[in-house]
Amino acid sequence: MGKLIPFIFFAFITCSLKAQTWEVGAAAGGSGYMGDLNTNNPVKISGYSVGGFVKRNFDGYWSAKVSYTYGKIAAADSNSSDPQFRQRNLSFTTTLSEVSLVGEFNFMKYIPDAGKNKYTPYIFLGGATVNYFPYTIYKGNSYGLRSARTEDQQKPYPTAAFSLVYGAGFKYNFSGKLTVGAQLGYRLTNTDYLDDVGGYYANRGPKDSYPGALADRSGEKTGVYIGSPGVQRGDMRPRDMYFFSQITLSYTFVTEKCYFE
Repeated sequence: MGKLIPFIFFAFITCSLKAQTWEVGAAAGGSGYMGDLNTNNPVKISGYSVGGFVKRNFDGYWSAKVSYTYGKIAAADSNSSDPQFRQRNLSFTTTLSEVSLVGEFNFMKYIPDAGKNKYTPYIFLGGATVNYFPYTIYKGNSYGLRSARTEDQQKPYPTAAFSLVYGAGFKYNFSGKLTVGAQLGYRLTNTDYLDDVGGYYANRGPKDSYPGALADRSGEKTGVYIGSPGVQRGDMRPRDMYFFSQITLSYTFVTEKCYFE
């Protein structure tokens, strides 16, 4: 028995090392945002998202994941229940192109097709860089909002932002090495211009000019414009946030089954 214990210990360590696995998968679902046109609903879906990921599972608990996600977010004051928002009458759609790196922690030891647990909740934390392009529809045509400098910025704001990524999910090993999951992940950015709204109205010229019309759209229906220079245009919060709510499907390359759990 004394000789057997070191052998079991050695086998356990060896198996644990070999149980490190690679995982590839795809994700799809909805997307949404919180910012100047949606100030209080953190789960309002306004667009779609699709993407893929590669993950390195270090053991049954910890992993690191690189993901690419493409999505859209949108909002329109005309759909708001707030009369002040409806009077402002701004709208936007923004395309998002994101690359993220996150660390993931499973609450239960999870190794598809090799572990005893068929499911686990998990959390994740990391960072991302996102390219964004806000635009709007005006008189039936699409216009990029960044180049219009609607708040009279000295130069157009950057096309990329950095984000703190955090969220949670649930995964289930439904067949062999296949895992299906659901997750909700938020991104707190370092920009206030995902929606092209950040601060105050500026003098962008006549309302029938391209910059002037996009900067203040309050009078399109009534003829009464509220966007005097210096009047507050946004909610003055310094950062916008967006999220992806997705279903995931992945395949794990398990190198060896471990029965010492």
